[in-house]
Amino acid sequence: MKNSVEDYLYPLGWALLAALAVWRGIFLVSGGRPGMLLPGCFLYQFTGWYCPACGGTRAMLQLLAGHPLRSFICHPVVPYLALVGGWFMISQTVERLSGGRLPVGLRYRDKYLWIAVGLFAVQFVLRNLLLQVYGIPIPGM
Repeated sequence: MKNSVEDYLYPLGWALLAALAVWRGIFLVSGGRPGMLLPGCFLYQFTGWYCPACGGTRAMLQLLAGHPLRSFICHPVVPYLALVGGWFMISQTVERLSGGRLPVGLRYRDKYLWIAVGLFAVQFVLRNLLLQVYGIPIPGM
């Protein structure tokens, strides 16, 4: 029997959730500052330009702290992936636990990936436009 994309993504989702649980634990133990353990963005440090991922760590920390709007402002891809990934995991779990009798599992579609790529691109262009053209830096960078 041929495995579907979902058969590969589902265990990866559980591994990611486990890693996030560990990161959340570090967040709580460190007094809400696990980002202090991570280096800054090398592209920004050397060129003064934000990279497409700039703000991702802060967005994840804001999401783990229960601030989805702040997370979206830091980097829109993080809450988007949390929503799509969360629904994928919940719906796939329901379908798998029901033995397929409840076929509600979200299926992988390239469009979900392209939406994320588009959010990366918009975030990259907008932030660098604000910084380079208008001199408006993003707080915390």
